[in-house]
Amino acid sequence: MLAADGSLDSAVRGGLISLAVIFPAAFVCGRIARRLRQPTVMGEIIAGLLLGPSLLGLLPGELSQALFPAEARPFLHMMAQLGLVFFMFGVGYHLEVSHLRGRGRQVCAISLGSVALPFGLGAGLAVLLFPWMDKSQLSTPGLLGPTLFLGAAMSITAFPVLARIIAERGLARQPIGSLALASAALQDLLAWGILAAVIVVVEATGTWPLVRMGILAAVFVLGMRYAVRPALRWLLAPARRWASSSLTHAVLISGLLLSAWATDVIGLHSVFGAFVFGAVVPRGHIDAHAPEVPERMDQFSLILLPVFFTVTGLSVQLHRLGAHGLLMLLAVLVVACAGKFAGAAGTARLTGATARESVALGVLLNARGLTELVLLNVGLGLGVIDTRLFTVMVVMAVLTTLMTGPLLGRALPGGMGQADEDVERGLKLSSEYSTKAAPSPTAQP
Repeated sequence: MLAADGSLDSAVRGGLISLAVIFPAAFVCGRIARRLRQPTVMGEIIAGLLLGPSLLGLLPGELSQALFPAEARPFLHMMAQLGLVFFMFGVGYHLEVSHLRGRGRQVCAISLGSVALPFGLGAGLAVLLFPWMDKSQLSTPGLLGPTLFLGAAMSITAFPVLARIIAERGLARQPIGSLALASAALQDLLAWGILAAVIVVVEATGTWPLVRMGILAAVFVLGMRYAVRPALRWLLAPARRWASSSLTHAVLISGLLLSAWATDVIGLHSVFGAFVFGAVVPRGHIDAHAPEVPERMDQFSLILLPVFFTVTGLSVQLHRLGAHGLLMLLAVLVVACAGKFAGAAGTARLTGATARESVALGVLLNARGLTELVLLNVGLGLGVIDTRLFTVMVVMAVLTTLMTGPLLGRALPGGMGQADEDVERGLKLSSEYSTKAAPSPTAQP
């Protein structure tokens, strides 16, 4: 905003300085990650952590405060949330429901197993860690909120990053690759549903508010599916004389922002509205006459996501973990890896997968990446976890994703082909941190 003399106010000036630091740091770390055969997004996440108090804040001169002043943080937070909303739209838009078809009981069993076991272990761990949490940072006095949230956080899989890893390893056309994608898609739907229920329980102040939020959430989802989707199919049909790229762009951006606003008003987080709107958009119509529109929206989210990673990094305080924090980190890592691996690999083995395929599936579904950061920021904003547990969970998300590639190489030695170009076309949300843009996903009605 402009000051009285026409100059930029201090918040915007500070924000411009912050952005001038964020983007080069994200680019450099992203390129380093690619050279190490890691998803570029992981380099950008680490860049956000390094710019926070965990590293930059430890250097002389209080660089973290100078580059990210307090008055600029609302500006950065707004940009981060905007990038997050556009990202979640892309997750919903690119969600391949076709992955869930034809797999039958095995996909359902693996998905349920890789959600139920981590959820149960995470909820139990929350009970053990609760005495070490800073109660002044929690919005609810009891165990219910932290218990449900930690269970949901342990259940998530980073579907976009997982899809990128599968494409890069040449597994997309192999049974293990399609099985992992199908299971991840279904379990993430389950995990986001659990998180929505957690938000309703935590935010409601009594029985009627709880019921009201549940009813409104159900009405929103049904309305999006049976009212908004048909309206979009009619409005954006290629045969309409008014069909154009400009109209599609305006409709999608307006619908996205209104959907995010609606779920925020209901009491759910804005990411749910963005995700649901992306899922109900008629991809076939858009890909028929305006495939560049979702690509532009993806690019916009990819530009702003480094801001989200930095805002996340400003809340991560590795230097303040202490002895209790290190024990919490060890416990969280053990529970996260054991729950996902045992839940996925064990169920896969019981439903007919070979031993090697079961191990590989357990390794793949243990990747949490960016999706986990989204969920953790929701939890921190809700006040169901404190900053120390938030820091621990962020480190867990980074480590479980970084270990996926190396462990997968050991689980499937020599069993990988060339990257699947067809699948890469549908993975822009997690892969287009590279210099070459990919075309849009295959059209679907």
